[in-house]
Amino acid sequence: MKKEIIISGFGGQGVLSMGKILAYSGLMEDKEVTWMPAYGPEQRGGTANVTVIVSDERISSPVLSKYDIAIVLNQPSLDKFESRVKPGGILIYEGNGIINPPTRTDIDIYRIDAMDKAAELKNTKVFNMIVLGGMLKVSPVVSENGVEKALFKTLPERHHKLIPLNMEAIKIGGDIMQKQ
Repeated sequence: MKKEIIISGFGGQGVLSMGKILAYSGLMEDKEVTWMPAYGPEQRGGTANVTVIVSDERISSPVLSKYDIAIVLNQPSLDKFESRVKPGGILIYEGNGIINPPTRTDIDIYRIDAMDKAAELKNTKVFNMIVLGGMLKVSPVVSENGVEKALFKTLPERHHKLIPLNMEAIKIGGDIMQKQ
């Protein structure tokens, strides 16, 4: 198994954190991983993306031009990465960030309204974990157990009390995914 994933959106949406947690989850499960972030000079409001590769075998290069899975959280990201999903791949988009939805017919397209759900939960900080949960529902690259271990590894100890909330957000994300 090898999955090449791009996660893209505005800075402040938790794009890089989502990628880091996904990568650490792979490490917790003894998989080979790469994590390669890219972001503009603005942390909040600028564009950010991260490429994550999770594999059972050695990874030859972290640099990719095509992806098995694209998670896009805004229109500029969809415009840039929709065409770069491999035929038969998966595109997941956040419904509130997209004006013109994806149109390809050779990939599986899923919509997740994670921002609405995060607002409903009165905690927008779990937005990215809801999206990650949605991705793991349609492509279980890592297990929930691996994600929980990764959260303990990546979050500062003072935030460990938030891990149950984050794990609940993962479950919610799986529940609200909609195939298009």
